[in-house]
Amino acid sequence: MPPAPTIPLRNGAAMPRIGLGTWPMTDAAAETLVPLAIQAGYRLIDTAENYGNEAGIGQGIRACGVPREELFITTKFNKEWHGVDLVRRAFDGSAQRLGLDYIDLLLIHWPNPAQDRYVDAWRGLNRLLQEGRLKAIGTSNFKPSHLQRLMDETGTAPEVNQIELSPALPRDQERAFHAQHGILTESWSPLGGGRTSLLSGPTVARLASHYGKTPAQIVLRWHIEQELIAIPRSTNPERARQNLEVFDFALDAKDMAALATLNRGGAAATDSDRFGH
Repeated sequence: MPPAPTIPLRNGAAMPRIGLGTWPMTDAAAETLVPLAIQAGYRLIDTAENYGNEAGIGQGIRACGVPREELFITTKFNKEWHGVDLVRRAFDGSAQRLGLDYIDLLLIHWPNPAQDRYVDAWRGLNRLLQEGRLKAIGTSNFKPSHLQRLMDETGTAPEVNQIELSPALPRDQERAFHAQHGILTESWSPLGGGRTSLLSGPTVARLASHYGKTPAQIVLRWHIEQELIAIPRSTNPERARQNLEVFDFALDAKDMAALATLNRGGAAATDSDRFGH
């Protein structure tokens, strides 16, 4: 299968439209699955310091047989590294565990506003980008208020904000803010996660039957139709392969409207003013 199409980022990187989410894989599972996923066509692999599997992902990358420059590796760092100089230590730790000279996209994993150091973390990320250690920089789980503060105090906006997002949690206000400021929206838990019955519900089941696709493929196509990047996670190689097969069909307007009725409201999202690591 050919690799997923890409979308350009502000500083020149090309980010694949579909990636492999790796939480909560162990090192051993990642070492096995990552090469299989890359051979199936994945080029974006998403991990984090907090997942505890960067070493296994690095082993999988080295075993995959695809040149490093064809891959797009994202990782994220925890709140203990929120500081202009501390971010460099976060980068060094992740790069060492992954066995990489550079990281394509490094994200602040959570804003942790009670700690009140995420602006300094953002300044540190900008320095690493200028030094060429990163291809792109961004945030994860930042609200518009957090993003606005970054822009107000540093003059720069993230290239990507990765947030919990699915038809059950479409985050319309957040996406509108991102679009206004040139921030790409990346969806974690794009299939709804364990807290919803999204894939087993009647609307998605009906559309899957109509299009001859799996429920997951219907939901992932919903993301693609809206210029989102999705990182579904699966430890099943066949399901992981199927999750890439969403570029050979399109959902029509009435079916997109049907999926819009699944919105449970923004209150269902994890509150990043209260939670973070």
